[in-house]
Amino acid sequence: MQSENSYLNGAWAPVSDEVTLDKLEVIGEVPKDLNGTYFRNGPNPKFEPNGRHHVFDGDGMIHAAEFSNGKVTYRNKYVETLGLQAEKKAGHAIWPGLMDRPDRSLPEGWGSDGWLKDNSNTDLVVHNGQVISLFYQSGDGYLLDPKTLSPRGRLDLDSMGVRSISAHSMVDERTGELLFFDYSTKAPYMTYGVLSSTGELTHYVPIDLPGPRLPHTLAFTEQYSILMDLPLFWDTELLERDIHKVVFHPELQSRFGIIKRYGAGDSIRWFNADPAYIYHICTAREEGNKIILDGCRMESPAPPPEVLDKKSRLEAWTSNNARLYRWTFDLNTGETQEEWRDDRHSEFPLVSGQHLGYDARYSYNALIDQHSKTLRFSGLAKYDLDSTEADVHDFGPGKFASESPFAARDNSNAEDDGYVVSFVADENSDGSEIQIFDAQNVSDGPVGRVLLPVRVPPGFHAFWAPESYL
Repeated sequence: MQSENSYLNGAWAPVSDEVTLDKLEVIGEVPKDLNGTYFRNGPNPKFEPNGRHHVFDGDGMIHAAEFSNGKVTYRNKYVETLGLQAEKKAGHAIWPGLMDRPDRSLPEGWGSDGWLKDNSNTDLVVHNGQVISLFYQSGDGYLLDPKTLSPRGRLDLDSMGVRSISAHSMVDERTGELLFFDYSTKAPYMTYGVLSSTGELTHYVPIDLPGPRLPHTLAFTEQYSILMDLPLFWDTELLERDIHKVVFHPELQSRFGIIKRYGAGDSIRWFNADPAYIYHICTAREEGNKIILDGCRMESPAPPPEVLDKKSRLEAWTSNNARLYRWTFDLNTGETQEEWRDDRHSEFPLVSGQHLGYDARYSYNALIDQHSKTLRFSGLAKYDLDSTEADVHDFGPGKFASESPFAARDNSNAEDDGYVVSFVADENSDGSEIQIFDAQNVSDGPVGRVLLPVRVPPGFHAFWAPESYL
């Protein structure tokens, strides 16, 4: 692997073995009322990259920890994408990476302009009893067996008439519906849709945008979905020459499109806000005639112009200075109110799935190490979104967590009555473990640590699925 690339070394160095492990050493205890599976996706390149290698380029690998009556089984497996299968057959990497230029002599790729490999490394959801692995720049949805992680094919988007599906599709766990969007450099520049709890397409509409955009996520409430048109997107003139240079346009406002869950595309209402970029949201909810959106806002999402050398610029694009923020949209007046909610740099938030989009009060956010050249989660903050008070745990020097979902205990009787789980990489020992926190006392540290005899690299997004979902 490329010796100087920070995302191919240290904690981020790829792992090659696919394993299933039980009888794992435990420090503390694994609660017997914690039953379900913690799934986490992330990049893990199979072959030597043939370009500069952005962290978004690695092949998807799912790491799963199954909890059952005080016992834990760990397993990991590559997502067998069409692109990975082609590269395995060739014996080397085929497609260029995000920071490279398209090679139109290659087989058609995926993504917003059909030239990247859909590596399915970004997010995953559990829907209709299956794990669906997803790609950030819009691609296929890969189906996995929730127990073994073995491939089960792909969502049949073609027969549905759906172009592609972006990574941050979201499950409304109260209705079982999957809300999704995609984006493209070709019109329609965005589409939005809904899959029923049993996987049928029940709604799909184009969304009119001024041009190609790079939205990363959506949000939803009981009645509405919230789509985004943000001022970080490709240089339009260069894009016409097939050069994909991403530029922040601070002269443009952010726009949030609010649409009824089953609304027509032309019924969307756009609300303006200050220029920024949003990778991830905590939750949204309805309060009377207002919609409140809590998320992580990046005020300066692009590297400063003085960062010129390729290595530093590559690292700068993955630095994250987001902080907790609130947008309030008044459906009567069309006005937007905005406010910072905390000064700490935090991202990758998760709330209780049963409360997402309805009445979630607590968000479990990763604290971003601002001194690292790579994206690393040095702490965990449980935010009270009503007061912005935070209960914080620091993982310690050289230890970095994963996105950490809330897992309700059996017979849970409150939104935060349960646990928070996380894969933690330890650069001091080149080891990894699973840490389990009491969700009501995060700052007390883990109640249990499951030691792993294999290394789990840092990654992207996670999902907690109780046994009943599987």
